[in-house]
Amino acid sequence: MPGAAEWNENRILAVGFDGSEQSQLAVKWAAEHAADQDLKLRIIHAWVWPVFTKSLGPVKGVSGSGLRHAAEATLQEGVDLAHEVSGELEVEGVFEAGLPGQVLRDATKDARLLVVGHRGIGGIVGQLAGSVCLDLAGHSPCPLLVVRYPHRGGEPVAAALSTAPNSEAVIVDAIRMARALNTSLELVHVEVENGRHHEAHGRHSPLHGQALVDHAVETARELAPDVTVSGVLRQGHPISRELAAASANADLLVLGAHRQEGGPGRTVSALLPRALCNVMISR
Repeated sequence: MPGAAEWNENRILAVGFDGSEQSQLAVKWAAEHAADQDLKLRIIHAWVWPVFTKSLGPVKGVSGSGLRHAAEATLQEGVDLAHEVSGELEVEGVFEAGLPGQVLRDATKDARLLVVGHRGIGGIVGQLAGSVCLDLAGHSPCPLLVVRYPHRGGEPVAAALSTAPNSEAVIVDAIRMARALNTSLELVHVEVENGRHHEAHGRHSPLHGQALVDHAVETARELAPDVTVSGVLRQGHPISRELAAASANADLLVLGAHRQEGGPGRTVSALLPRALCNVMISR
């Protein structure tokens, strides 16, 4: 399986935390997953105020005040929340000054997975910092998981198929998550040309339609005979709408990072606010 050694050796699961309800849900999801998979949890807090002001210390005469103290307290809140999920969990806190996207990228170069809340990390300066989720979807050094809902036991992991060169990486990551979540895998491909047949251009032309689905299912079953795998062909346009509909009955939707000029691509950008389950961006 491609990349299996790297995945197995890397025992760090990272999660961004800013104290918001969305990031609290992300920490709970990450802590449950880390405890179940015997991983080390790294909670990261981006301290943004040094970018905007030099008045970071305590207010004169007010004990326990100041922007630095508030940021340290926020990070500790995230660590405490993780320990509430599992007292046996190994947790480390990372506290770095800077804009959230850059801090999270720098702190996750050795991580197996980065988990964030669906509205990104940035707190009250989130609008100034920009869309952190979209930034990370295009530039995260490891797979990114955007949490919007609690874990849905019994629902499958869905993976979006395409003809892109990194499509097998999506299948591999989806298999890993299906195993970790102890559930089945559903491979979904959206045919946008209303079922018209594509002309073949030689022996190595890309597969399309049902042929693409069947080949992907066969590949997944060979890679993971212990995982129940099925395939679904959907027809419609835009692709993001069809995948959003498919996400309604999934625990997790895995997408490829089809970057366009450094960005995450239109499908990922459209799905992050619309998906009806948690979303993972593969690498």
